[in-house]
Amino acid sequence: MRSKKTILDVSMSLLLQLVTVICGFILPKLILQRFGSQYNGLTTSISQFLACAVLLRSGIGGVTRAALYKPLAKKDNDEISGIMNATNIFMRKIAFILVILIIIFSIIYPFFVIDEFSWIFSFSLFLIIGIGTVAESLLGITYLILLQADQKLWVASLFRIVSIVLNVVLASLLILNGFSIHIVKLGSSLAFCLYPLLLNIYVKRKYKLNKNIAPNNKAIGQRWDAFWHQVAIFVTNNTDVVVLTMFTNMLEVSVYSVYNMVISALKNLVFSFSSGLEAAFGNMIAKNQSDLLKRNLSLVEYVVFSIATLVYTCSIILIVSFVRIYTKGITDINYLRPTFACILLIAHFFYCIRIPYQMVIEAAGHYKQTRNGAIIEAFLNIFISVALVIKYGLVGVAIGTFISMAFRTIQLALYTSNKIIDRNINVVIKNLFISVVEAILIILITNTLNLNIPNTYFEWIINGVIVSMIAIFIIGIVTIIFYRDEFKYLIEKIKSVLKRKNKKDYVMENNI
Repeated sequence: MRSKKTILDVSMSLLLQLVTVICGFILPKLILQRFGSQYNGLTTSISQFLACAVLLRSGIGGVTRAALYKPLAKKDNDEISGIMNATNIFMRKIAFILVILIIIFSIIYPFFVIDEFSWIFSFSLFLIIGIGTVAESLLGITYLILLQADQKLWVASLFRIVSIVLNVVLASLLILNGFSIHIVKLGSSLAFCLYPLLLNIYVKRKYKLNKNIAPNNKAIGQRWDAFWHQVAIFVTNNTDVVVLTMFTNMLEVSVYSVYNMVISALKNLVFSFSSGLEAAFGNMIAKNQSDLLKRNLSLVEYVVFSIATLVYTCSIILIVSFVRIYTKGITDINYLRPTFACILLIAHFFYCIRIPYQMVIEAAGHYKQTRNGAIIEAFLNIFISVALVIKYGLVGVAIGTFISMAFRTIQLALYTSNKIIDRNINVVIKNLFISVVEAILIILITNTLNLNIPNTYFEWIINGVIVSMIAIFIIGIVTIIFYRDEFKYLIEKIKSVLKRKNKKDYVMENNI
């Protein structure tokens, strides 16, 4: 049952990322063509500043999920209700503070861009985008946490797809019909309000939560320890744009946003393959299945390292040519920044390969024990980015991101191996070394082909297929040599799920 739920979560999450990628390329392109790079940079910058406010909710999600695993496994509805009631009370307080902060930020933020946009223009746009941020990030967050813990993330993914598609359709129509950026973003904010509404309706119908049960505040007592973990994630995802806003201009922010749009899509793609696994790990820990946990961690490591190597190595080869085509005809700033792109891609490779270790730590609820590493990561990213941005610009903030991500990934891998799984850290070193060798081989072989510089998306796709086939071939050979046991176990799991599905279908057919 665990494997079936995990595969369903992963499948729907992959579909969500496919929709997100397709839709995510449409709107920025339309904004660039209709309004220009400065407007694209402005909307990106505002979204990142709003993320500072949303940071307030951080910590509650992971702690609540960790607290829910045991009562969900035992089907203890009273304990589930107590945890959810405590979380709801906490989130209502956070929502109120968030609204106040958005108003304050909307007053202060325009002074950072006053040379490029009027105060009233930036102020009003900030408030409009803030509406969607509050709705999307807070109103349905407690129910999303419950679905994640119960391995029903596929439901939330489905609702998210609906809101994303509605957003793109509505915003595109507004842009094409000549409406202002304020009206376009207001349409987006209203579309995103649908997501928490659907989550609320589904959870209230499917779960018998008792609001009269006393809030179990003790169960979420580690929320402030988890907060620092989320600070690190926030800094990883948002510091670059904030620093660029403060020390450069909106044109540079626009360049960053285009590359980050691609890299975020890749990151979410890799994360999709691990959707629902934290809940599965949490279930194993709740049932004290330590040997099964260790074996499944090795499997997830193999899958994540292989996919991350494939995705990010191909991206290093292909991303600049894609950006050249994507920004064709836009001449207000140079978008071709290969050094910046390469450093940022390597940084996000390290971010993705931490997935297995972070999931196990969160499933075990070891937030306090790993809190200091999160604080150091945040400090490194901010300090290095600010120190280097004036002289090196985009490359400077990319270096800051890379160093902080690499540090945190190593720290999480060491803690997981030494404190939870009890195994030799050489396993992680071996995985990393193999990924580096795979990447070098893929790049060397691809370079010998002298691929043509593409001028159209079709030509770029052809190059992408060639590079991907080379990467898959090399990773496949390495799998046969070094990951034979993990690959066999993966095939066994897939066969097991398919057999259960076929057996269920057979029973249903014979009962009709």
